[in-house]
Amino acid sequence: MNLLFLGDVVGSAGCEAVQRFLPQLKRQYAADLTIVNGENSADGNGIHRPSAQALLDAGADLITTGNHVLRRAEIYDWLDQPDCPVLRPANMHPTTPGRGMAVLDFLRYQVAVINLMGNAYMDYCGNLFDTADTLLEQISAPVIVVDLHGEATSEKLAMAHYLDGRVSLLVGTHTHVQTADEQIFPHGTGYITDLGMCGPVNSVLGIKPELAIRKMRGNLPVRFENAPNPACVSGIAAAIDEKTGKTIKIARVFMK
Repeated sequence: MNLLFLGDVVGSAGCEAVQRFLPQLKRQYAADLTIVNGENSADGNGIHRPSAQALLDAGADLITTGNHVLRRAEIYDWLDQPDCPVLRPANMHPTTPGRGMAVLDFLRYQVAVINLMGNAYMDYCGNLFDTADTLLEQISAPVIVVDLHGEATSEKLAMAHYLDGRVSLLVGTHTHVQTADEQIFPHGTGYITDLGMCGPVNSVLGIKPELAIRKMRGNLPVRFENAPNPACVSGIAAAIDEKTGKTIKIARVFMK
């Protein structure tokens, strides 16, 4: 099977970039499954139903998120619906709206998608290693994909080594900077430390540069605003053997 996974979408510009480029990417890579991290797809931050719907309409099959998923309370009821195509990190508190795993049925095989959040330098959540172990015990699907939304590169690498051979693909999100370390681990797990961002090119992680500079230079409260177009999309394309669950090929994707 062929999988496309795009990184953190930032605001309207990011949604528009996904709408512009994703159909072409799906054709180019003959994608069977497309996943997009949409936790900041709403202008400002967070995700709401209109921004999620924009990504679904563009061709995303499933949306993962991260630490900003709960910024918009109006999405809580939707997250709790069993058919909601938006995941939140599985190691958030059990009372958190939504679910952290989905199993997609492709008739000949199934694909499980797990959304996790890192423990290092992030909001408090359950241990991601223990959470992964618990979820993997519940999964019989041959193909397992993990979005690890985290700050620390060391934590993402450690998790990839820990899960090598137990999951098909582990991708990192959250830092908005695409890394150049896509690889296949010894036991068949595909990996990249961070998918990068789908958002404004002339920005600081999607934010207007002058606002980010003002915050960093003066250390006073600043109301961030998303930068405007032009925007890019970034992520990976992977080929996975649906029988063994091993990644056969992985390549970075970037368009602007």
